[in-house]
Amino acid sequence: MLIDFFFTLRDARLPVSVKEYLALLEALQKQVIGPSLDEFYYLARMTLVKDEKHFDKFDQAFGAYFNGISQALENHPEIPRDWLEQRLRRELTPEEKAKVEAMGGLDKLMERLKQLLDEQKERHQGGNKWIGTGGTSPFGNGGYNPEGIRIGGDGGNRSAVKVWDARAYRDYDDEVELGTRNIKIALRRLRKFARQGAAEELDLDDTIRSTAANAGWLDLKLVPERHNNVKVLMLLDVGGSMDDHIKRTEELFSAAKSEFKHLEFYYFHNCVYDWLWQENRRRHAERFPTWDVIRKYPPDYKVIFVGDATMSPYEILQPGGSVEYNNPEAGALWLRRFTDHFPRHAWLNPEPEGLWQYRQSVAIIRQLMGNRMFPITLAGLESAMRLLSK
Repeated sequence: MLIDFFFTLRDARLPVSVKEYLALLEALQKQVIGPSLDEFYYLARMTLVKDEKHFDKFDQAFGAYFNGISQALENHPEIPRDWLEQRLRRELTPEEKAKVEAMGGLDKLMERLKQLLDEQKERHQGGNKWIGTGGTSPFGNGGYNPEGIRIGGDGGNRSAVKVWDARAYRDYDDEVELGTRNIKIALRRLRKFARQGAAEELDLDDTIRSTAANAGWLDLKLVPERHNNVKVLMLLDVGGSMDDHIKRTEELFSAAKSEFKHLEFYYFHNCVYDWLWQENRRRHAERFPTWDVIRKYPPDYKVIFVGDATMSPYEILQPGGSVEYNNPEAGALWLRRFTDHFPRHAWLNPEPEGLWQYRQSVAIIRQLMGNRMFPITLAGLESAMRLLSK
């Protein structure tokens, strides 16, 4: 049975190896878990899944293979009582437990479930008897009954005795749009810790080593506290077509501010020209010459451009191409100055990667950035952070 389960995971594009599968079999042989599908789920996820970003794919594959209590009853009529009793103690209120006992207890409930499985031959929606969805029967999904047993589906009131296929990690797929928490996880790949400042933290290894060398007399060794030493300069496109990506850009910016202690940022519109600004409501009153920004920050800063790169090619390649004023030098020249001064740079694009091929300006920006353009997905951010950390 588990051979098929292994291939189900591989078909779901999970990076599961034979070595991990054998580790799972060894754990089962040594009976590290009881006869519980819940315990098997956690054991299988712990041994087979190496990265939390794959948790959702694992949940979907697991649910597709162990797809409901009904099939389990067809193949294994005896359901371990402890499965239901543990869930009962954990999920139900004292009043709901009393209702279960009033119906005759779990034995009566399971006997009735098996009877209905034998009698019912088709799907049922609503009602208070058959196994179906949206009703008040003790069996099914999407309805309500305090002493119920859930059969498949996503659940309704979440009061069932047994929940088989809850997906608690559905945000970790590589292709999903990101929330702030997931962006933080991806940005942490860029962190580089260094010890600077006063020596206030105990160095345990050095203390043991020096104490042993000092004939057992305690010799405390202190080191400076570790801090994230990465310095980031973020340049954000604002206005125009970027209005469609405000939410995702705000999430990225919020996550970056919380992850990087040394973060500087400026705004631009469409392409970088000879002026940048830090407050959009004062963009005309408080401008920073781009040359001053380049000279202000040393080359060890990592530069991250954020923009959809969607504009007329004329705005990038020609002087006077800006839609706001007559810029004396082309945006492409300013981008080249940035990439020459800051060797570690990347462009994050909120537009779906499948649309890039239809935007001539995107191809131009990618070429100017040395193909260092990445989508704002979990996989894209991880690739960008990996490149910047080199």
